[in-house]
Order: sequence, then C-alpha cells, then structure tokens
Amino acid sequence: MSMSVGTSEEGSPMMELNMTPLIDVMLVLIVVLIISIPIMTHATKLDMPQTNNPPPPVRPEVIQIDIDFDGTIVWNGTVVSGIPQLESYFRSERSKEPQPEIHLRPDRRSRYETTAMVMAAAQRGGMKKMGFVNIGDFRE
Repeated sequence: MSMSVGTSEEGSPMMELNMTPLIDVMLVLIVVLIISIPIMTHATKLDMPQTNNPPPPVRPEVIQIDIDFDGTIVWNGTVVSGIPQLESYFRSERSKEPQPEIHLRPDRRSRYETTAMVMAAAQRGGMKKMGFVNIGDFRE
C-alpha cells in the first residue's frame, strides 16, 4: 500500500504516504461525534416551584419571653408568677389567626430546667412557632 516515487536506491528520499494515523484520527472523531449527539439532545424536565406566591397577608404577632438568671419569666415585659399562669397565656394565644411566634431569650446564667419548662408549657398550650433569639451573644 505504499507508493514509491523515484528509484529505490540507497540514500534517496522515500515518498510514502502513511494512511494509518489519518484513519485512526478519523475513527476517533466519528466515535466522539456518535457519543456526544445523544448527550446534547437529552433534556431533563424538572418540576420547579413557582416563585410568584404572595407574602402572607398578616405578619404574626411576636411574643417575647425572657428568662432571667434567677428563674424569673417575663412575658412581653410583664413578670409571670409561675408556669400555670404562663400556660393560661399560651391557651389564650393559640386561637389567634395567625398564631403568634414565641421568641425565647434566656439569660446565659439561667438554668436549663427553667427554659425546658417554658418550652414544655408552650407545647402543652398548643403553640407551634417557637425559637431562640440572640443565642450567639446571650443576654446579660
């Protein structure tokens, strides 16, 4: 399959055209083309959520509950006499629409037991939205 031009004397240049590398490159390009065509035409349909939901019409009321280092519980600036009074406050607030959010702010020196009792009273009272506020800095 080789083609010689000229004489076959020693020292004369050979003029042959090697077709093997050209055929190998063409085969690789054809394989790449065949593999890449299905990838480019493949589409995945995603059911994305709609972003045009309107904001809630009324922002919920915020109930601020502070817990002091000595176990004193403060409901929006008013000192609570005990857990039974706190539970009655929760029962009266749970029927509001939308239900108020409870923001707990325990003092860093307060006992965990007091905070746990307040959270349990909120749960028994039917409150659903509760969270800790300013935990990183802790109230002094």
